[in-house]
Amino acid sequence: MRRFPLWLLVFVALVYVFLLTPIVVVVATSVNAGYYLAFPPSGFSLRWYAAFFNSPSFMTALVLSLEVAGVAAFFAALIGTPAAMAYVRSRGPFREPFRLLLLSPLVLPEILTAIALLFFFNLFFSGLRSLVPLVIGHTVLIVPFVFLTVTSALYNMPAQVDEAARTLGATPGRVFFRVTLPLIKSGIIAGTMLAFIISFDNVTMSLLLKAIGTSTLPIQLFDYLRLDFDPTAAAAASISVVFTLGIVVIIDRMFGLRALRF
Repeated sequence: MRRFPLWLLVFVALVYVFLLTPIVVVVATSVNAGYYLAFPPSGFSLRWYAAFFNSPSFMTALVLSLEVAGVAAFFAALIGTPAAMAYVRSRGPFREPFRLLLLSPLVLPEILTAIALLFFFNLFFSGLRSLVPLVIGHTVLIVPFVFLTVTSALYNMPAQVDEAARTLGATPGRVFFRVTLPLIKSGIIAGTMLAFIISFDNVTMSLLLKAIGTSTLPIQLFDYLRLDFDPTAAAAASISVVFTLGIVVIIDRMFGLRALRF
């Protein structure tokens, strides 16, 4: 078994403590019996979770976040999967420019992408009066994650299986549905779930592209903290963290986090 230097183990432990301490503080604050956000908590109470679930504004924002993330992840899978197949199987001169185009939302600052989409929709569609701009913005943002995971799955496919199926007389559609799709299914699902997480927790794109009078959960939480300072905000944040962590655990248990290695 390979042994790591003690200083490296200590450094890694400190990094984990640095990353996890804010989450521990938020979760502990959410069960505070007091009336204000405070740490350490003055007692234990779940009433702030009840206040969250009984809040119409938070529930509406939660449902909207789930709807937008679900629709955006679905369209990201529809776009990212064939794009990944085209990239892996293409040998043309535009192969790398095509890849860079798909990954550009990861390279460009998100605020610039959001502002560009905001100007575009205001110019050609007379403002933001529906959820379509928000869904499109989230889809643009998360397509690269599906593209990368499906690309990884395609590179890990057994070599020449498509050619073998075609040699045996299978049509291109039959090859895809009976051979390719089952082999890359884990990459598609893992990428879609990861895209769902990114969309669900997004702030910048949601802030600029949301329809007038609507709010996703992160935006509603931000607005709530401007006026109130009770632990309901910590309860909302804790639920979001647990929800996100749950999806990561599902990905790990179903496919292994190796499905996300690019």
